Amino acid sequence: MAVERLIDTVAWVHLEGGRILGARSRGRELFYIPGGKVDPGEGEVAALVREVREELAVELLPDTVAYLGTYTAPADGHPEGTLVRMACYTGAYRGTLTASSEIEEIAWLRLADRHRTAPVDHAVFDDLAAAGRLV
Repeated sequence: MAVERLIDTVAWVHLEGGRILGARSRGRELFYIPGGKVDPGEGEVAALVREVREELAVELLPDTVAYLGTYTAPADGHPEGTLVRMACYTGAYRGTLTASSEIEEIAWLRLADRHRTAPVDHAVFDDLAAAGRLV
C-alpha cells in the first residue's frame, strides 16, 4: 500500500486508576486519545497544550509534559492510504475535564474498550497494558 498522505498529530495520554481518558467527536463512533493536528510552524508541545485546552477545557502544564512514544496506523475516516502518526505525551493539568468544542463525550476506557478506539490508539493501549498501566 502506497502512503498517499501522512497526518501528523499529538495526543495526551492521561491515565487514572488503570484507565485512559478517551474523547469522542460529534458525529463519530470511535473514541480517540485526546489531541489533534500540529499546525504549520507549531511545536508538538504547543499543539498538545492548544488541542487539550480546546477539547477538554483544561490547561496542560508544559513543564510536566513528557514524551511517551510515537505510533502510526491507518487514519480512521480517511481514504485508504492515509496514515496518522501520533506523538504521545503525558503531563499534569489544572482545571476540570469537560467535553468542549467538537467533543461530544469523554470517557475513562479500559483495555477491554480498545475496540471502541481509533486504529492508531490500539498500539498505545497494548503498550500501556503490557507495562501494567492499563487494566
